[in-house]
Amino acid sequence: MANTYTQIYMHIVFAVSRRESLISRKWEEELHGYLAGACRNRQHFVHAINGTADHVHLFIGMHPAESVSQLVQTLKVQSSRWINDRFMHGKFSWQSGFGAFSYSRSLVEPVVKYIENQKEHHRSITFQEELAEMFEKAGVKYVPAYMMQGFADASKDE
Repeated sequence: MANTYTQIYMHIVFAVSRRESLISRKWEEELHGYLAGACRNRQHFVHAINGTADHVHLFIGMHPAESVSQLVQTLKVQSSRWINDRFMHGKFSWQSGFGAFSYSRSLVEPVVKYIENQKEHHRSITFQEELAEMFEKAGVKYVPAYMMQGFADASKDE
């Protein structure tokens, strides 16, 4: 085949270091726009971006030239620099790990709605409970005691 054709839908979740509530509603929309632009610049299609004060969800159509790990690393480094330069003056970093879940085309609309409804969703469930639910639905084995650990500063991982 002369061309590459893919359909890779990826739901990515990552948190602020120590799960601190540092993402301000004042600039949260700008952050989501920044992340969307960074994804588009790397040839990924953005379906939805949203989150709360302590974490972000992205749902994208992945371009096959880049791995999920490479994309997340780049997004964390670039966005933490951007946040620190504009709003936090060196006090912001992302937690070291992330969650990534693949979905079929038939689930694009429900996942987009789920991400768009993050603030409402988190009125009744914590981020840790949300992750545990996501892991269980996806069949991802995890150790609850370690699920939310990993406080390395992503901006130092260049």
